[in-house]
Amino acid sequence: MLTWGGGSVPAHRAGTPRRRWFVAGLAVLLTLTGTPARAADTGGSCPPDQTNCDVWDDDPGVPGGGGGPGGGDDGGGGGNGGGTAKCQWNGQVVKCYDDVMGWFNNSDGCYYKLTEPQLPAPDGKQWYTASCVGGATGQQGNVLLDAPPGGFGTPPDPEELARRALASISLLPPRAAVAPRRSKGPGLVGLPVWMWASPGASYFGPLSASASERGLTVSITAKVGRIVWHMGDGLDVECHGPGTPYSSSGSHAGAPSPDCGLPNGYPKAGTYRVYATTFWTVEWSSSGGESGQIDQSRVSGVVPVQINELQVVTR
Repeated sequence: MLTWGGGSVPAHRAGTPRRRWFVAGLAVLLTLTGTPARAADTGGSCPPDQTNCDVWDDDPGVPGGGGGPGGGDDGGGGGNGGGTAKCQWNGQVVKCYDDVMGWFNNSDGCYYKLTEPQLPAPDGKQWYTASCVGGATGQQGNVLLDAPPGGFGTPPDPEELARRALASISLLPPRAAVAPRRSKGPGLVGLPVWMWASPGASYFGPLSASASERGLTVSITAKVGRIVWHMGDGLDVECHGPGTPYSSSGSHAGAPSPDCGLPNGYPKAGTYRVYATTFWTVEWSSSGGESGQIDQSRVSGVVPVQINELQVVTR
């Protein structure tokens, strides 16, 4: 059995037969060919608080939302909309503007628009058509006012439009894959571990969309800045990009991943629960010159990775 010296380098005795055995074992154990099997057969699972993810033995599929171990939505649930609302009535969020009813007044729970055509009115007064919601106590129908009601004519909030645009696209959770793969057998202490996720715009961006209201247009661009792999035992690995899928016939077969992995593997045997979090940056800009950023995150399902001790036979 190998013992571990300082740092992350395994300590072993010199000897050509043992070294050949070690390298050969690495190449064999990282063989990843074939079609993945369902996690029902291999023990995959969703992260805590997620109940609707499709889990594969090395590909957890697409969980239903954020909010699992290691992260969830930051900044208000992008992909499902719902920024900080400016208009509410009786604790319920309402639209600040409606194409038919007009502008919402928080003080009485009514929408107002100028009555068309205008009815005869004294100087300085105008007729407004009020449409009240949810049993509001304000005026209903045509009302004569000295000044526009609260909220009337307010320009749209550009960040709310940005979140509306965000709601029109899907920021999918990463589909995580790991080598060694449980369906192919356990890995060994000290051997490299590879991690990668499905590439593509829906998983890593960039994605673009826009939303318009009352002459204001807001455009967004969403992309993943980093992916963090939670490897178990408090070990996190940050990568920039989806990583490279392992291939037993590839140029890196039996070697560490060129861009996302644990080069020295795990230091001890055990079953590790691996999952990944992608961190999205949504940048928005409006035709009115305003701009901002909305941060989001998405969490994969859990991949179990079994690591055994490396047994060495000496003569």
